[in-house]
Amino acid sequence: MEWRPPFPLDLAAVLGPLSRGRGSLNFRSERGVWWLAANTPSGEGTLALLRRPDGVVEADAWGPGAEFLLDGVPALLGAEDDDTGFVAHHPVVARARHDAPGLRLGSTRRVWDSLVLAVLEQKVTGKEAIRSWAELCRWFGTPAPGPGPASLRVPPSPVAIRSIVDWNWHRIGVDLKRRTALINAARVAPRLEEAVALRGASGRALLRKVSGIGVWTAAEIAQRAWGDPDAVSFGDYNIPSMVGHTLLGRRIDDEAMAELLAPYAPQRQRAVRYLEVGGARAPRFGPRIELRDYRAM
Repeated sequence: MEWRPPFPLDLAAVLGPLSRGRGSLNFRSERGVWWLAANTPSGEGTLALLRRPDGVVEADAWGPGAEFLLDGVPALLGAEDDDTGFVAHHPVVARARHDAPGLRLGSTRRVWDSLVLAVLEQKVTGKEAIRSWAELCRWFGTPAPGPGPASLRVPPSPVAIRSIVDWNWHRIGVDLKRRTALINAARVAPRLEEAVALRGASGRALLRKVSGIGVWTAAEIAQRAWGDPDAVSFGDYNIPSMVGHTLLGRRIDDEAMAELLAPYAPQRQRAVRYLEVGGARAPRFGPRIELRDYRAM
């Protein structure tokens, strides 16, 4: 299929939240083509996206989930995003917005794959989470349908997650708390997909009914599953520091960040995304988080 976006589109910025670099075995960018392997209501599927010089996006898909993925291309690339009423209350946000007219908040329209990754990222370093994500997809996911990169994998389904025995969880470095959250979610996975239709605070509240899914995890899922413009990742190790240093010149905590971002409601996450794509970073100082290896425990 071909789709011409009726707005400026920065494909890399819109799809960026789905990527975890080389550890993203379900998401790849090679030679200008973006590949996504995903679980869908119809089964596994692979989506390929190419942006032509004339701005048209070419999309193709394979597997039982192909139709769902093709139908969702506009939403994935931000067609359902609406920034009406957004006002930049800080010059740095205004500048980032001016410099990134192609930024949209995309929606995968599915909770499960984002949920698995978000749970793996709870309370551990990025390196730990990405390692576990890659190994989980490699060992318990499935090869992606179609002609994509050989390493492309569909993340494990709820059934696959429930079948993993304890020693394999240990092998991929996932502690008891996170594996329990994933198993709890897998048991009610179809119900959780209803959060996409609810959206906003109601959708996040539904996700939080699962033991082990809190404010941070629900926000991370909402940002990807339905492009939630207000779902800030409170509880994150880095985001308050980034927001505080960029807007105030100093590190702040969650409480101060909530106060600082309050004027942007109900689009607080949009403001954070503008800061991120604008290159905002907190200074590199202070103690590093210890890199744990649960496989050695």
